[in-house]
Amino acid sequence: MPSTDLNARIAAIWRIESGAVIAKLARMLRDVGQAEEIAQDALVTALERWPRDGMPDNPGAWLMTTAKNRALDRLRQEAMQARKHEAIGQDLAALRADVTPDFVDDLDAARADDIGDDLLRLIFTACHPVLSTEARVALTLRLLGGLTTAEIARAFLAPEPTIAQRIVRAKRSLTAARVPFEVPDAKQRNTRLASVLEVIYLVFNEGYAATAGDDWMRQALCDEAMRLGRVLARLMPHEPEVHGLLSLMEIQASRSAARVDPHGRPVRLAEQDRSRWDHLLIQRGLAALARSKQLGGARGPYALQAALAACHARARSAEATDWSQIVALYDALAQVAPSPVVELNRAVAVGMVFGPQAALEIVDALAADQTLGQYHWLPSVRGDLLEKLDRREEARAEFTRAASMTRNTQEQEFLLRRAQQAVAPGRIS
Repeated sequence: MPSTDLNARIAAIWRIESGAVIAKLARMLRDVGQAEEIAQDALVTALERWPRDGMPDNPGAWLMTTAKNRALDRLRQEAMQARKHEAIGQDLAALRADVTPDFVDDLDAARADDIGDDLLRLIFTACHPVLSTEARVALTLRLLGGLTTAEIARAFLAPEPTIAQRIVRAKRSLTAARVPFEVPDAKQRNTRLASVLEVIYLVFNEGYAATAGDDWMRQALCDEAMRLGRVLARLMPHEPEVHGLLSLMEIQASRSAARVDPHGRPVRLAEQDRSRWDHLLIQRGLAALARSKQLGGARGPYALQAALAACHARARSAEATDWSQIVALYDALAQVAPSPVVELNRAVAVGMVFGPQAALEIVDALAADQTLGQYHWLPSVRGDLLEKLDRREEARAEFTRAASMTRNTQEQEFLLRRAQQAVAPGRIS
């Protein structure tokens, strides 16, 4: 096999296995930073040996065993340096017993639950509220997604040194705060789980509608967020909002192919070719939504947003959309998770049911909200409503203002085209 193909295969294996390896090491070492460092050493060893010796039959088990042996060496060295033989000896004995000759053969069957527990601990650690949102996102993609620093930097259009420092500081912060490597207890569970779900959804949203750059979407980030969502749903099968978020992401992602034209330009929902929607993802999303409701989570914020997405997914055409149901769902969402953004989206639905003037009154009331001051969708929605009311020059001004507020090139060009079309003779309304 050519070296480039082998390296690509090793990278793919690492993407799949790295989370489990780092999670196991973190439980052994009680230090996420050391765990990732040793896991990376195991990867480097694989890159050196596998091209020469051939790829092992179970590459994941090889990486796990190699990394665990290095962790044991690290613990031995620390034990000798600290001269705490009695205290650490018991831990080492237990760890040695964990690395048996049958480890490779029994990995999948005997250790599956243990690995799942460790992964759950790692997810909650990487998304700990002691870290900033940006740090949680970067660390999660690094530890659980197996992405390199360069890949994370490219995904978020940030300088690589900035991302590297962000990850380093995040690991130091966890160590300094003595964050325990554990699943939070019942008292902390809801708050900590909300932090985890927020991180996953932020990753998805950045992929679904990139805030900056030349691409309208970054599919790799959407895929990674859905993968993390599926892992979490498998590890926490009785949490309704986990299924609600997974449903929301899968239904939204089902439209990906139809959201851009052949030139990569955005296509509005009403103009999308619904035959290009991924119906398997829709089915999976609807099943996850049903599971969330079955667990009593129908009024959870993510489940409500998934229900909104499901209204569009079930409509065979834009004209068949049940906008009255969408307004009702936004009313419910505004009660459990009130925000100006929810109200802005509700205004769009109100306009579809009661006309653009009714929606414009809501949008104009929102214009005074400081949190929407730099939110480009506010003038964009207002421009759309003004255009429907045949107030062309005002619509053009709003689309132009919206274009000036976004850092995404495709979105900018899309809004400028709408500004031109708003005042173009013979335009199609």
